[in-house]
Amino acid sequence: MIRRAAVVGAALLVLAGCAASGGPKSPAAASSRASGPTVETTSTSVSGPWRAWTASLTRPEAHGSCGATAHQVVCATDTGALVGRSRADGRVTWTVPGDTHAKTARLLVDGTDARAVAGVAGVLRAADLRTGEQAWTRRLPAGRAYVALAATDGIVYALHAPDPFIRTGAVLDAVRASDGTPLWHRNVAWSTGEPLAAFRGRVYTADGITRITARDARTGATVATSPAGVECQHLVTGGHYLVCTGSPFSAGDVFPPMRRLDPATLKPLPTPRNTINMPVQGVISGDGVLVLYEAGAEDTSAGDWYAYDLENDRRLWSTYATRTDGAGVTGGRFVTFTPGNGDARGRVITLDLHAGPQGTGSAAPRLSPAYAQTRDGEHPVLVVPDGGTGHVLVMARTHGSLRSLPLP
Repeated sequence: MIRRAAVVGAALLVLAGCAASGGPKSPAAASSRASGPTVETTSTSVSGPWRAWTASLTRPEAHGSCGATAHQVVCATDTGALVGRSRADGRVTWTVPGDTHAKTARLLVDGTDARAVAGVAGVLRAADLRTGEQAWTRRLPAGRAYVALAATDGIVYALHAPDPFIRTGAVLDAVRASDGTPLWHRNVAWSTGEPLAAFRGRVYTADGITRITARDARTGATVATSPAGVECQHLVTGGHYLVCTGSPFSAGDVFPPMRRLDPATLKPLPTPRNTINMPVQGVISGDGVLVLYEAGAEDTSAGDWYAYDLENDRRLWSTYATRTDGAGVTGGRFVTFTPGNGDARGRVITLDLHAGPQGTGSAAPRLSPAYAQTRDGEHPVLVVPDGGTGHVLVMARTHGSLRSLPLP
């Protein structure tokens, strides 16, 4: 799902060089510019329903990433801090300071285990979503960085690699979500930009060339690998689905057809035929609708979203788009930004997953008003909270703000 901006060891080093520690609640005291918001905060309960609001972000927050459960908004800064915000008004409710720096911040918000986990440079830091306290911290040896995160069944999976990445040396760690206790680690084949997927007792990694590997989530033992005859240059995952596509980072202009894989055996299943264009970014709904952005190999700034019904092996619809950092699914609808070169630019649009742009009545396309945060020049990022909140978040990077708005 995505254009390969580094988002996941050196062989044989990993957990031996990491230290896990639980920490007392960080004083809600004013964190410095390097560690998060500059306002003093004490941990407060998050009360009230989701509402529309706008909040300013510090520069470290705007350079990081944000996520949300049904009850809590969390941002990870580029310094490794975690900042909790109220769903009702966007105000800061707690802060766990950070002490590192990187160009990107990996963020996992796990409502089931009540943990927010940030992977920034070589530091993995977790906060308790219920209390706003630091839960634990792990640190890698110098020269390594966290590049992908996933979680399931009380376990956090953190993939780390040499920084800069040199094609080998990636390691997958499994730690207990509650206290950061290490459970197992494995050397893995991985390629920049490939995601981690974890569900139904398994965790999946992709080497970005041909192979997907499934491991037992509790032990790390390999339980399946994809067949040699199935090319898997890039993995798109969502719900309980795994789909192999051509690579959005390929220098060529010929791409293998996408293939849906059986999560148990990793053998190919019947799959709709996609276009001959470059697959750039994709999301998959819980009921098996894949929405894939496909564009010309030489210029991905304009293309089309194509929707495919994976369960019934058919293409559903398509619609013109320009490249954005925003796509998600919620409440049976696909959520993204409008094309940046049309009359309705600078808005959030939702489409019925099965009817698409031709839907009518309750399945008709819906547009938000135009907001300052949704303009292309803000480099907006779309965040879809878990749990059907009826709201989405738009993070504006240029001028540092976060907006909660009703789902169109």
